[in-house]
Amino acid sequence: MSGGPWSYPPELGEALTAFGLAPGPATPPALTRDALSDLYRYELRRLRDRLKAGQVDKADYQNLVIALRKRYWPLSLTPAAWDDICSRGS
Repeated sequence: MSGGPWSYPPELGEALTAFGLAPGPATPPALTRDALSDLYRYELRRLRDRLKAGQVDKADYQNLVIALRKRYWPLSLTPAAWDDICSRGS
């Protein structure tokens, strides 16, 4: 991980802010993506636990997982794509 500075595009920055993440110019995209991935996995596990506890109907589970995937759309970008769009500023 190099020291940057990194420039997060506004659309990505807004999406990350919605998750409580506020990467700065010195925050490498890989680190930010890993943090977002951790949050996503936490929410998936929590949803699975709610299913097992009977709080979520099995018929609704798939749609809830898809809704989570859509909410975490930045993870659909590859790590290399994160590096490309968060190109180093001068």
